[in-house]
This record gives sequence, structure tokens and C-alpha cells, in this order.
Amino acid sequence: MTKVSLLLTMLFALTSVNVMGDNPLSLSDSTVTSDYNVIRSVRQMVREFDNFEDEYIEPPHYEFAVELRANRNYEDFILNSNGQSIKFSPDQRIKVGPYFGWRWVFLGTTFDLKNISLFNNNGKHEIDLSIYSSQVGVDLFYRRTGSDYKLREVRMGYGIDGDQFNDIPFDGLSVGITGINAYYIFNHHHFSYPAAFSPGSCQKISCGSWLAGAGFTKNTLDLEFDKLKDLLENRLNREVEVKLDSGMMFDRIEYNDYSLSAGYAYTWVLTRNLIFCASGQAAVAYKTSYGNTAGEQDGFSFSKVNLDGIGRFAFVYNNTRWYAGLNAIMRTNNYHTTRFTANNIFGTFNAFVGYNFIKRKKYRQK
Repeated sequence: MTKVSLLLTMLFALTSVNVMGDNPLSLSDSTVTSDYNVIRSVRQMVREFDNFEDEYIEPPHYEFAVELRANRNYEDFILNSNGQSIKFSPDQRIKVGPYFGWRWVFLGTTFDLKNISLFNNNGKHEIDLSIYSSQVGVDLFYRRTGSDYKLREVRMGYGIDGDQFNDIPFDGLSVGITGINAYYIFNHHHFSYPAAFSPGSCQKISCGSWLAGAGFTKNTLDLEFDKLKDLLENRLNREVEVKLDSGMMFDRIEYNDYSLSAGYAYTWVLTRNLIFCASGQAAVAYKTSYGNTAGEQDGFSFSKVNLDGIGRFAFVYNNTRWYAGLNAIMRTNNYHTTRFTANNIFGTFNAFVGYNFIKRKKYRQK
């Protein structure tokens, strides 16, 4: 079966359309039977994603949702090499925008309140797509940080006071992250991730679950170290020569990240329709690099194994028609070599209010 036909088959299964009908026209009986069995199998697999016990979880009553969301991104990027360290981070801004949801998927966009524009020119691009079902979850993310970093904490040694560099704009750093993370929720019959992060279903009894997953991330890191050196020396009025450690003197590094993760999530039902959820996953990541990485060992090495993590928190009110709440998703991405370490901490804080509409067939009044 081709990728196109498989996609069409899955779409038919998701929407529960009876594509066979009573008269399959000119299709042969064997073809009809084969296609019908595939559709039935895919449909059963998809339905199993939301197979849970009603005693613990109130099923979604509606097909679609519209949502107004405000978010604020957080990011720190820290370079360390032989006792020298520099932390970069952009100014944090609040963005607001509409979202549209169908079952497991929410899509939308947000606009910077200080610079409302469909197209920005600072090189910053962010796409985050999370798919939450009771049984499995998938995170897709694409980030290009742009060049609006500022120096936040600087430790250079040589008797240099790092406080004088705080909040200096620096446009010579750019970080790119593209990745996918998928995980399985073991106790999905009793525990609902969508109740906290994709409001539709409602958790009725406090419950938790172990999680396990795998992911792949492609990372790029560009640093204009000559510009950084000149910026620091200009701040010192060139009274002291700034000696950057050789570990920070690189132009571009690219590395791939293969990870296996495990963790635990728990939802507390505080009162009727009101919940708080917290979860954490630790990931063992093997990172292979290429680019300007002199001194890097070739082949397999345990020094290339790093520890990453992801945390999720949510506080949600949901009466099945209206919902509102707060959530946060934080990630760490670490890269360690014999030359230097790069630690990237980034996340999003969201406040939202939404409305569910078009009741599912089983909840419509006769």
C-alpha cells in the first residue's frame, strides 16, 4: 500500500466514514475485503487511543474547540569552557492569538503585543505542535531563535567583573532546534493527559501514570566569537584584553540527538471540574556532532551521552462546554564535549480560555 493510499485509509478511519457502502461498484470482492479489513484495523487502533474507563475520565462531549491563548516564552542558553561561562537570553514577551482544536490536535498562532505583524524580520520562528491522546502523545517542535539575545551572566576570570556586561544586546548567536518526541502512557485507562493539556475529557478521580518514549532532535549552533570578543573589549574600553577560551572559539556546530525517555505524571482532582497536573521525563540522549568541533572523538563514546529533561504543569477548569487554565512546558537540551558545554533551557507559559462546540452524536439530545 502506498503512502498516499495509507493516508487516505487513516483519514477514512478517523472520520468513521463507511467507504464501502452496500454496492462497491466495480471493485473486486477480494480488493474490497482487503481494504475493508485494513480500514477496520486502523479504525480500531485509533479508537483504542481514547479507550478509557468512564469512572475515572469523563469523555469529550464535543468535536471541536476554539481558544484564545496568551503565552510567554522562556529561554536561557549557557556556554561553559574551562571556568568561563556566558548566559544568553532574549527579552521575554507576551503573545496572544487564536487556536482551533479537533480531538487531539490544537493549531494556532500568536502575535507579539509590542509588534503585531504576520511576518517578523528578526529571524525568530517557532512552531510547537503537541498531540495528546489518552494512550500516546507526540511533540513536534521547530525553533529558530533569531539574533535578539542579550548577555545575562558573564564569568571571564582574569579579575574581570562580569556584572558590567549584564543586559548588553548581542546579535552574534543563533540556535536552531528541530525535533520530534513520542511517548506512551501506561495507565491510560485511568489517567488522562488530554484533560490537562488538550481540554476535552475531564479527569474525575486523582490518578497517575508512568511514561516512556523516544525522540530525535537536530540542533544547530552558530556563534560569531570575534564579535563577542570585540563586544566584551569595547565594554572594558579595551583596558583589558579579553581572552576567550578556545572552547568558545567556533563558528558553527551541528549535532543530532537520539534519546530514550521515562517519567511519571499525576493529576490531582482538587474539586469538581478543577484539576492540577504535574509530570516529568528524563531522557538519556546520545549526541553525534559534525562541523567545526576539533578535538571531538570519533565513533561511539560514553562522553557523548547526555541527560535531557522535560516537565509539564497544568491547572485547568473544565465543565465540558467551557474551559480555562494555565500550563507550562519546560525542556532542557544539553551538549557536552571535552572542549565546552552548551545548555539550552526553553519553555512556554500559557494562559487560555476556550469553548467546545458541536456535540458528539452520543451526547446529542434526541
